[in-house]
Amino acid sequence: MTTISAGPLNPGGPVLLVGAGKLGGALLDGWLEGGLDPRLAYVLDPGLSEPAAERLSALGVTLQPQAPELSNAAAIVVAVKPQMAASVLPAVASYAGPSSVVISVMAGQTLEVIGAALPQGGAIVRAMPNTPASVGRGITGCFAGPEVSATQKALVDRLLSAVGDVIWVDDEGLIDAVTGVSGSGPAYVFLLVEALAKAGIAAGLPADIAETLARRTVEGAGELLARSPEPPATLRRNVTSPNGTTAAALDVLMAENGLEPLMERAVAAATKRAKELARPG
Repeated sequence: MTTISAGPLNPGGPVLLVGAGKLGGALLDGWLEGGLDPRLAYVLDPGLSEPAAERLSALGVTLQPQAPELSNAAAIVVAVKPQMAASVLPAVASYAGPSSVVISVMAGQTLEVIGAALPQGGAIVRAMPNTPASVGRGITGCFAGPEVSATQKALVDRLLSAVGDVIWVDDEGLIDAVTGVSGSGPAYVFLLVEALAKAGIAAGLPADIAETLARRTVEGAGELLARSPEPPATLRRNVTSPNGTTAAALDVLMAENGLEPLMERAVAAATKRAKELARPG
């Protein structure tokens, strides 16, 4: 597992975004805020809403380009649902040139599946960002196929670093685990806030106060985790007095059938589902 330091956002050629939904849109916003020349940004998304299309056009982004107009993009980012892979990838092939790198953020779609739809397989990177990318606090796990050059890998790193941190893994199979931990992970945290608020209500707090306490607690704990060099276990121990209130709660959460085995099963289920998405039907 390695990281690459990001440099200035200069792709050296056009960047095509296929799918400008929540995640794709967040990536595009990050690129533009990071200094990408809008004239190098292209978006292919027939389902783009009229307000979104007007906003992007006003920024100078080219929408719905034709293949002759853009047939050798420096990077092509495929940010559509994995179920759309079969219909989208053949179209992507017409925009890819000899020097293009294709970045797939489709869960479960393997290099083999993606490469079969592209000219001579091509240079392909599998990436799994998560939704905090929309506020510049995402984390993306990546795996580079054998055809990806060092220059292309650095370009991918710069593009994805525009919305958060980037981590590279050395085994394609680990991308499914990345999906289970960080790709789906924000939903686990949001569920934690919901559950904590409901527990507060059950303990007698008014609903609005319980939700505010739960939300701010998770926000603050996350910021403390981000700023502190200490590992999570140390931070946990720092707020746990022997025989205190936190210790009493942790006795429940850290029991044999508590949070740890539950989270392990949850991540395993998400990882398993990611693998299933690679299989037709």
